[in-house]
Amino acid sequence: MRRVIRQMLETDPDIQVIGTARDGAEGVEMAMQLKPDVITMDLEMPRMDGLEATERIMERMPTPIIMVSSLTKEGAKSTFTALDKGAADYISKNLVTSALDLMKIQDELIGKIKVLARKKGQFLSLRPAQAPVQASPAVQAPAVAPKKRSYGTLKVAFVSIGASTGGPRAVQAILSHLPAGMDVGILVSIHMPRAFTGPFAERLNELCKLDVKEAENGEAIKPGQVFVCPGGLQTRVRRRNLTDYSLSIDEEPREALYRPCIDVSMTSVAENYPGRSLGVILTGMGHDGREGMRLIREKGGKTLAQNEETCTVFGMPKSVIDAGLADKIVPLDLIAAEIVNMI
Repeated sequence: MRRVIRQMLETDPDIQVIGTARDGAEGVEMAMQLKPDVITMDLEMPRMDGLEATERIMERMPTPIIMVSSLTKEGAKSTFTALDKGAADYISKNLVTSALDLMKIQDELIGKIKVLARKKGQFLSLRPAQAPVQASPAVQAPAVAPKKRSYGTLKVAFVSIGASTGGPRAVQAILSHLPAGMDVGILVSIHMPRAFTGPFAERLNELCKLDVKEAENGEAIKPGQVFVCPGGLQTRVRRRNLTDYSLSIDEEPREALYRPCIDVSMTSVAENYPGRSLGVILTGMGHDGREGMRLIREKGGKTLAQNEETCTVFGMPKSVIDAGLADKIVPLDLIAAEIVNMI
């Protein structure tokens, strides 16, 4: 596995591999000596596993760490534990697939390393174990040619949350601080493989006051329930009748870059809850979710974007903010309170 990852990284002239370790204990020692910008960490290693190695590195020298995980339920659980211990993100090590899949994993890994390398100096502030950084209050975002909000006085009935790189920790931080008894449905669309979304929903359900589960096709939407979009598929909100809504899950559009795609989910929310939806875009690479947030606003709904200082990767929120589509730009530790205020 070390050899495969090294070969992937050495295809990019901007990346220098300065060392490889045979196990977690050696990895901790080399991290202290070499002080890399980013570390890739296998979960399964002799002498010291990736969880313990991650914890020790984050205690002694906080560094962006990308976990290398198997696509299994146990692999997912261990990955989420690693994220709690301070790891920044993860990739799959199920590499015995097609050459196209191998290229996608290589591109994903290289992209994440380049983005996280630029965050090294700020990474201490991203550690979940320490007290939160003194957050600036939420700011009202400047609107770009705002359109008339014809539904602005309607009560929010549905919240659509989108996230990618750094998203598991951000979503957990928000949902775990939402109160029980909220009279809205919540849909979480996060770029995550199929084997991970179920365990992620189970983990959130253990930590949150709200009921959290992985979404199922045809399932009725109930107030106070949180649905996590299953990986590898697309999840939409459908209107059954005047007052009832359900979830529709399939593979379309097959050509979509992401499964689940935040734009697909958010667009359906905007269309079915015009003027009554709240869109929240969190940390992540790229611009998925921007068009969904645009439609939510055009339909008279409300929008929140995570601020740059608390993002692992500012790409997705930045794309929304630059397009003038964020009503408020909010630090991560204040987003739960802002959601409550806005509904």
